[in-house]
Amino acid sequence: MPVFSTTPPPLRDVISTFNLRADKSLGQHFLLEPGLLARIAAAAGDLAGLNVVEIGPGPGGLTRALLDAGAAHVTAIEFDPRAVAAITALAGHTDRLSIIEGDAMKADIPALVPAPRAIVANLPYNIGTLLLVRWLHQAAAYHSMTLMFQLEVAERICAAPGSSAYGRISVLSQWLCEVSMQMHIPAGAFAPPPKVDSALVRLVPRAAQPSAAELRAMERLTAAAFGQRRKMLRGALKGLGGEKLLETAGIDPARRAETLSVAEFEELMRALLARGG
Repeated sequence: MPVFSTTPPPLRDVISTFNLRADKSLGQHFLLEPGLLARIAAAAGDLAGLNVVEIGPGPGGLTRALLDAGAAHVTAIEFDPRAVAAITALAGHTDRLSIIEGDAMKADIPALVPAPRAIVANLPYNIGTLLLVRWLHQAAAYHSMTLMFQLEVAERICAAPGSSAYGRISVLSQWLCEVSMQMHIPAGAFAPPPKVDSALVRLVPRAAQPSAAELRAMERLTAAAFGQRRKMLRGALKGLGGEKLLETAGIDPARRAETLSVAEFEELMRALLARGG
């Protein structure tokens, strides 16, 4: 069965037709090279049977690659009216694409798109981390998330304990998901080129997800621990129980947050809940 009923126009023609010059205020940087777009879609794994959500499709290059890769359906969420018009035109070539015009930060994706669902997106730089945190709160609702961030953010998500990039987003991401860096994408691959390189990260939610209380406790714990990362944990966690909390978890109070593994943060989280935190 063909992906498109008729051949859609080249991406550069779409940009010209719909006046889709990248808007810096929206964090827009478009990918237009078909081979690279196909590699990004392939990095998301087997899409057969999945309802894929794409954020900020722009002229629709990745959208086409996701459909080519066998996604059961693609739902594109787009804020820019120009891009909405462009992606609506693309939808005229296939019945496997639908468009939601609106703000991805406000979209309740599990309520809008049926399971099994996955997110594959070249995220706007200015809201990428905020979107990830929102989706991590709903991790059980997703088969996977394959997301492009500026390189520095991607490195933080995947960072190991003891590294300078390791922080709160590292712990939350790796606690809730299996995380892997898929590819490094140079700035020159985008139109227009951003000032920094990007990277693609794949997150696969773990089968066992925490309760709402456990998630709240972990967020409080990591916020306190990394909010004063130069302090020893006895000081950084003083408001949550300090040395007594650390003693309960069997962790040296002279250590600093960036030295703790995700498993040790989980031990601390359970000790905090046991204390009624």
